[in-house]
Amino acid sequence: MTPDDLRARLARFPALPLVPRPSLVEPMDRLAADLGRAPRLVVKRDDAIAFGFGGNKVRKLAFVGARAQADGADTLVTAGGVQSNHARVTAAVAARLGMRAVLVANGTPPERPTANALLDRLLDATVVYVPSREARAAAIHEQAYRMRSRGGRPYEIPIGASIPLGALGFVAAVVELLDQMPPPDVIVHSTSSGGTQAGLVAACRLLRLPTRVIGVSADAPAAELAAQVEALVRGVGDLLGAPADAGTTVEVDDRFVGEGYGIPTDESTAALERAARTEALFLDPTYTAKAMAGLLAYVRERRFDPGQTIVFWHTGGQVGLFA
Repeated sequence: MTPDDLRARLARFPALPLVPRPSLVEPMDRLAADLGRAPRLVVKRDDAIAFGFGGNKVRKLAFVGARAQADGADTLVTAGGVQSNHARVTAAVAARLGMRAVLVANGTPPERPTANALLDRLLDATVVYVPSREARAAAIHEQAYRMRSRGGRPYEIPIGASIPLGALGFVAAVVELLDQMPPPDVIVHSTSSGGTQAGLVAACRLLRLPTRVIGVSADAPAAELAAQVEALVRGVGDLLGAPADAGTTVEVDDRFVGEGYGIPTDESTAALERAARTEALFLDPTYTAKAMAGLLAYVRERRFDPGQTIVFWHTGGQVGLFA
């Protein structure tokens, strides 16, 4: 399949114009020089997407939000942590579409909202708190059921918008990248709910690219997350009417998770500081910084050849610096 063929298949699915122009691709020459004997390092700047403070969730919600609008929804219902990037972008999409947003958050109400929690409030989202991550999915269904019983038209969005429809955002993103540069040898990015990685892997398989896609887990064990990504990739292939079951391997590295979800590590803190000092690139402490920690380790371990091109896909989240 060619990029034009893939564009034509993607065009069958309505998408909100939340990413009207390609996100930047920039060299990370100072970081490479600082590391020594590094391959060519570049960054794909989804953190600089203008809508809703940017990030990878904007690409996914462009497709999911369009489906909700077409279905006549009046409320978007989703879940995440108190500082969820996905919840913040969902609330922003709801505001843009004139809908309500109901966000299920595991944790307790902050005494003084900061960062994403502050933005959720500014966007007039309703936040419902539950005691644990495990309670979130059931709470989404419960909130939606209550709305329907009162005549509302809620649209339920799983955590991270990590469904095949949402993953189309990153199938389209790979086509975008190929308009900006030749296929890279490796893409390194942060992975959690799996939708971003599924879109990247599906696109590489459909286009028969030689690119490796390495997802650095922010929380889940590698085997569990890899299985989740593979299932989403198959779903993407079904949506597009083209099998995506052979080619690029699903690679997940969970060595940089540390103590778990939302908890920085010494490595992620050091990576965050190094990216800022060398490239004025701002990462978030628990997602993109863990992915950068992985990239730095791979270079130190000489996993890449000096002649290779490595893309660090910055999936946003820098609002977390202000939590």
